[in-house]
Amino acid sequence: MNEPMPEGTPVAATGKRWLIFALAVVALWGVWGAFTGISAQKGFPETLTYCVWAVTMILPALYVLARAGWKLDRDPKSILYGLIIGLLGAGGQMVLFYAVNTGPAYLIFPVISLSPLVTILMSAAFLKERTTKLGLLGVVLALIALPMFDFSPDKGFSFMNGGVWFPLALIIMACWGVQAYFMKLSNNSMSAESIFFYMMITGLMLVPVAWLMTDFSKPINWGLDGPWLAAAIQVLNAIGALCLVYAFRHGKAIVVAPLTNAGAPLVTAVISLVVANVIPGELKIVGLVLAVIASALLALAA
Repeated sequence: MNEPMPEGTPVAATGKRWLIFALAVVALWGVWGAFTGISAQKGFPETLTYCVWAVTMILPALYVLARAGWKLDRDPKSILYGLIIGLLGAGGQMVLFYAVNTGPAYLIFPVISLSPLVTILMSAAFLKERTTKLGLLGVVLALIALPMFDFSPDKGFSFMNGGVWFPLALIIMACWGVQAYFMKLSNNSMSAESIFFYMMITGLMLVPVAWLMTDFSKPINWGLDGPWLAAAIQVLNAIGALCLVYAFRHGKAIVVAPLTNAGAPLVTAVISLVVANVIPGELKIVGLVLAVIASALLALAA
C-alpha cells in the first residue's frame, strides 16, 4: 500500500488509484456475496461465520498499519469515528450472515446496494450537500424499487411478505449507509490505516456476542468445509473492506460509495442467479432492475 498522507490532507482523486481500489471492491465483494451463505448450508452457523470474518480482518489490518510505521490516530475524534464506522460495519455484517441464510442473495444484495440513498439523504440533511437531477431520479427509483421486493400479488404490500430477509436487508442498508456517511466525515482527518484498524477492533469486540448467540446444542461442522471454507470466503470480504478504505482515501467518498454499492451487488445477483438457476417473480425482477438503475444513477450523479 502507499505511504499514509499527513493528517488533514484533503482526499482528492489521485490518478486512477481510487478506481482500481473501487473495482477491486466490486469484484471481491461481488464474489463473496454470492457464496457467503454456503457456510450455513454446510452446517457452520452464521454466528460462527461472523467470528471467522472478524479474525480474517486481523492480518490485513496489521499489515497496512506496519507499512504505515505503526502510526495510529489516537485522538478522541478519530477513536469515536473509528468505533462508529467499525460498529456499523460489523453490526451490518452480523445481520447479513443471518439474512443470507433466510433469503435469496440475488434479492438481498440489490436492496443493500441502495445504502447510498441513506448516505445522500444524511449528507443533504446534515452537510447541506445537494445532488444532481440524476441523483434525484436515482433517489426516486430507489424509493419505488424497495417496496417491490416485499410485494405479493395475493397479499399486497406488507413489511414481512418477503420473509424475514427483507427487514434484515433494510437494517443492513441503513447500517452501511450511515457508515459511509461517517467514512466521509472522517476521510480528511484520519489515515486509511487507522480507519481499517478500528474496523478490525470493533469487529473483534462483537465476537463474544456472536459466540454467545451460537446454539452449540446443534451439530456444528468443524471440518474443512466448515470454518476453513468460511475463512476462504470471508477473507474476500476483509480484503474488499480494506480496498474500500483506500478507495475512499484516494477518491471522493460520494463517488466511491455509490459505485461500490452498485457494482458488487450486481455481480452477486448475476452469480447467484446462475448458481441457483432460478428466476424471481416479475415484480421482483422489476424491483431488482430499478435498484440497479437507481444505484448506477446515484454513482453517476456523485
